[in-house]
Amino acid sequence: SLHGSPALDRVTPMIINMFRRVCAVVTIAVGPIFAGPPALADDTYSSDEILRVAADFFDGATEGLASIVEKTFADKGRPNGFIAGEEFSGAFVVGLRYGQGKLNRKNTDARKIYWRGPSVGWDFGGNASKVFTLVYNIKSEDDIFQRFPGVDGSFYFIAGFGMNYQQRNQIVLAPIRTGVGLRAGANVGYLHYRRDKGWLPF
Repeated sequence: SLHGSPALDRVTPMIINMFRRVCAVVTIAVGPIFAGPPALADDTYSSDEILRVAADFFDGATEGLASIVEKTFADKGRPNGFIAGEEFSGAFVVGLRYGQGKLNRKNTDARKIYWRGPSVGWDFGGNASKVFTLVYNIKSEDDIFQRFPGVDGSFYFIAGFGMNYQQRNQIVLAPIRTGVGLRAGANVGYLHYRRDKGWLPF
């Protein structure tokens, strides 16, 4: 009988050790298949993050800004980008608007961006102002470079700050302006966001 023999005593630990190694290799190879896809990092901004950046951008002006940001988050949720810039516009019934700024997204470098476009409305005068735009549902910076019409009836005004929605397919922009920069916010028109600066508004 081999029971209790020295040969069996030497072979048994070897078999157990080999079995353990095989199990470890199988676990390493098969584990990722059942683990599912890795969790994606959140590339959106919270309302606190946006409010802090926007308040700094508007030189500490917060009266009405928090309400506008709250309204936008209630309507559209968390943005995955924002544009901080400046613009000027002029109008005599038909208006023109030109702007420039930087598109900011998490985990990417800020990108220079320009915009311009016409508007039509009961509107006269000219102004220069800051504009802070929340950006929704872009998958890459290139998605922003197209025309965005204003959404009818989307103009909101709260304590000196105004916001309206511009939309193209699933992408939504929410420009926030203050002071005289609100003037053309309720007009009918569009803005064309571009890579380069220019004067032709169409």
